Amino acid sequence: MREAGMFMDNNGSSTKLEDVVQQVFIAAPPDKVWEAVATSEGIAAWFMPNDFQAELGHVFHLEAGPFGKSRCEVIELDPPNRLAFSWDKDWTVTFQLEETAGGTNFTLTHGGWDENTATSFGEKHAVVRERMAGGWVGIVKKLAEYAGQ
Repeated sequence: MREAGMFMDNNGSSTKLEDVVQQVFIAAPPDKVWEAVATSEGIAAWFMPNDFQAELGHVFHLEAGPFGKSRCEVIELDPPNRLAFSWDKDWTVTFQLEETAGGTNFTLTHGGWDENTATSFGEKHAVVRERMAGGWVGIVKKLAEYAGQ
C-alpha cells in the first residue's frame, strides 16, 4: 500500500527517504533569528560561506568545503517566519520560525532524499542523508548559540 508522501519505483517499493528535521528553542526574538538565517553574514557565522540574498528567486552558492560550491535558489520567503531554498539538484531546505514565550522555536527541514539517487558529487542520497542528519544537530546548535547571544 502506498503511504502519503512516499514515492514508488516501478516495483511498487518506496524510494523516498524521510526528511531530516531538527528543532531547537532559541532565546531570541524571531527578528533576531531571522537576521541569522536570512542574511549572508548570518548564515556564514553558523553554517557555510555563501552569497545569499533574501530575494525570492535569488540564485546563490554555499561553499561546501571539499564538495565545492553548491547551487541554491530561494524558493520561499516569508520574513520573519519562513525561508526555503533548493540546494543542489535534489534537495530543499526550509527554516521555520515561530515566536514563543522567551524566544523562537526554530525548525529546519532538509528534504528531497531518494535512495535510488546520487548527489552531483557521486554519493548515494542514503549515505549523505545519514551524514547530514548528524551534521544538522551540531549546525542547529551553533545557530542557537549564535542567534541567542
